[in-house]
Amino acid sequence: MEIFNGSFTQQEPLSQEAINAALQVLHSGRLHRYNLKEGDAGEVALLEVEFAKRVASEFCLAVASGGYALATALRAVDVKPGQKVLTNAFTLAPVPGAIASINAVPLLVEVTENLTIDFDDLEVKAPQSDVLLLSHMRGHICDMDKLLQITNRHGIKVIEDCAHTMGASWNKKPSGSYGIIGCFSTQTYKHINSGEGGLITTNDPEIMAKSIALSGSYMMFEKHLSAPDKAHFDVAKYETPNISGRMDQLRAAILRPQLKELDNQIARWNERYMIVESSLRPVEGLQIIERQTEENFVGSSFQFLLLNRSYAEIKAIVEGCKSRGVELKWFGQDEPIGFTSKYDTWKYIPFQKMTKSDRIINSILDMRLPLTFSLEDCKLIATIIGQEVERKKLFERNG
Repeated sequence: MEIFNGSFTQQEPLSQEAINAALQVLHSGRLHRYNLKEGDAGEVALLEVEFAKRVASEFCLAVASGGYALATALRAVDVKPGQKVLTNAFTLAPVPGAIASINAVPLLVEVTENLTIDFDDLEVKAPQSDVLLLSHMRGHICDMDKLLQITNRHGIKVIEDCAHTMGASWNKKPSGSYGIIGCFSTQTYKHINSGEGGLITTNDPEIMAKSIALSGSYMMFEKHLSAPDKAHFDVAKYETPNISGRMDQLRAAILRPQLKELDNQIARWNERYMIVESSLRPVEGLQIIERQTEENFVGSSFQFLLLNRSYAEIKAIVEGCKSRGVELKWFGQDEPIGFTSKYDTWKYIPFQKMTKSDRIINSILDMRLPLTFSLEDCKLIATIIGQEVERKKLFERNG
């Protein structure tokens, strides 16, 4: 029986260029983004310029985490305490957490079998809110043209959670450039790695001015290269609270070389993704998540569905894979474990019964595809998953 001996949490080492950049910052002692020598733009400001160009955005702000980016975006569009904010029922906890952190109320929207937001349910709930925090959960992008038709008709502002879609696009338009704000993460398991970190992008000068003030700029607006004209800060500097969450020079220094390599890394992730997908597609009782032709995705993780299987059956498959070295995250388990939790375990938001989503979320199995996996590793992992799913199916048939 084949066993996989690799690690699902091991990332690739940073490049020598990133290490050298980090050492240069450390030797300088100037880690704070505003602690600059005369004439020095600083790593953070340069990262913001480079990332804005990458996602075809006018402005960019680097912050302490993806979750901080989400909460800042909500504040920047003036979400008030008690206000309802639409968001996907299938997402990670930092998304409803960002809404709850500013005392707003997540209004969950059903999810489809493609793991994207359900447009029919969005139409029903749209009159209840004027903000949608759209999660491109696990890198699955909905039909963004259709989504904007709905949100524009209802006057809804869209904030894109792009934690899993850095470098992805819909109809060749970058993820994060459809909504009024795009929020990205540079946490270790995302597409560029600084341990923790986040990026906010927008074309709206008032939103960026407010976001910069929120991040703790201490009136040092002129030290931002990817920012609106100073006049846009005339109101923000007096009326916006300082909620310090800046990115530091060290993290920016190691991110800039990674950003240059992002396209190459995406190609490597997608090669691994397609090997797993092609291997699992024929497996009976396992449903692949279908991608639309307009979607250019980043396959840094892989999901599939075990629809119409009991809790005990899915648990047995997860345990069988684990015994052979393959770590599957199951969103339908009773208790939240690690990064994996379901909407009905988020007790800090009002309970909302999501009948359609329950069937889907309860059947989702998820795994990372780190670039430390070889192509042969991916084939072996898919083989093990397929065997465990089919073995359970055979056991059912034989009673």
